[in-house]
Amino acid sequence: MKLPSDVEFDQDIGLLIYRPKGIINEAEINRVIGIIEGIEAGSQQPFNRFSDTSETHEVELNFQYVIHASLHRRLTHRGRASVKSAILATDTTLIHYARLLALLTQGSSIKVHVYQDRTEIAEWLGVPIELIASETSSGS
Repeated sequence: MKLPSDVEFDQDIGLLIYRPKGIINEAEINRVIGIIEGIEAGSQQPFNRFSDTSETHEVELNFQYVIHASLHRRLTHRGRASVKSAILATDTTLIHYARLLALLTQGSSIKVHVYQDRTEIAEWLGVPIELIASETSSGS
């Protein structure tokens, strides 16, 4: 599967990295959910996720949509191995929506945590900090 420039997938370590830029809206969330579900369908191995929202500048979501998308992911991931999804969020609106996602996925096989520090994310996901460094600081 050819991935867009804002998504990286390292099958060897089982990590998907999503770095949206600009706007986060329903179409964008639907797009990335489709990518994740496509990778899940083609892989028998579970993989963790890291969403770096530090380059987003606008959020056009609502609670109803976030609830719907969260419940959809709970259902489509049911019966799969447990995975971790770390979200780096500094925008207050994104923090609220990410925390809602974490709340709505509690008790499911998707464990969502919201962070404001990359070091904590690397520790929780068990990956080198260089993998989740910002694109600008890593030179990519």
